[in-house]
Amino acid sequence: MSSLPLESLSPPWSFAGLAILVVARREVISDRLYRILARLLEILFWGGELEGIKNLPEEGPAVFIANHLGALGPIAIVASLPVRVYPWIIADMVDEQKAAAYLNQDFTEPQLHLPPPLSLWFSRLLSRITVPLLRAFGCIPVYHDPERLYSALEESLHHLEQGHFLLIFPEDPAQPRDPLTHMTPFYKGFTRLGEMFYQRCKKVLKFYPLAVSGIYRIVRVGEPVAFNPLNPVAIERIRLKQLLENSVRSMYLDLHTPALKSSHV
Repeated sequence: MSSLPLESLSPPWSFAGLAILVVARREVISDRLYRILARLLEILFWGGELEGIKNLPEEGPAVFIANHLGALGPIAIVASLPVRVYPWIIADMVDEQKAAAYLNQDFTEPQLHLPPPLSLWFSRLLSRITVPLLRAFGCIPVYHDPERLYSALEESLHHLEQGHFLLIFPEDPAQPRDPLTHMTPFYKGFTRLGEMFYQRCKKVLKFYPLAVSGIYRIVRVGEPVAFNPLNPVAIERIRLKQLLENSVRSMYLDLHTPALKSSHV
């Protein structure tokens, strides 16, 4: 199959076949296989545009910060960006014991509208595919309690030291959702990457805001925000969080200006 051009493959069967292969192997996939799967995600589930290409980093390391949009946000970004990203993910999603319950609460019932007990049965079946698939993509499990968050930060630093790109969706689901952007306020825990990377490598880490529009099928890249080692740590964390959150929000509103205007006519 590797000798065939991607366009010659039947997309649904190709993605299913590759997904089964990835699940069966139970190891982190190569960059080449990642690009093939990303391309198939683009064909099957996204089919959108990438704007603000001039703002993309020429090389890593870097951190992309985006709005989530449920399952669509991660798919859109992996499918759109020309670089491999290592996403932060809720730890329950890659836990074989907890993934089904999380999928049922976060995806199967609210988005697929399946009623119980069918919803839980479907979530259990789905988790047998998603857990090894997400692990194979190199997703970094994240815990929100401070002690366990440190393990995610350490794994992230390991990737950054290798020049990799991270993808983080820092919205706090416990906070109220903005009716215009459908976003919730950001956690600021991710901003610690800036100070930790500087302490370890003596280099300034840049964070790139991304806005995903499900309506218009657009991923827009904003101008980067660089960690400032001259600021006090507490102030710098708040500064990074606010600048990136405001940038994502502003880009999202700009993308949806026509829709927002028409909704008030």
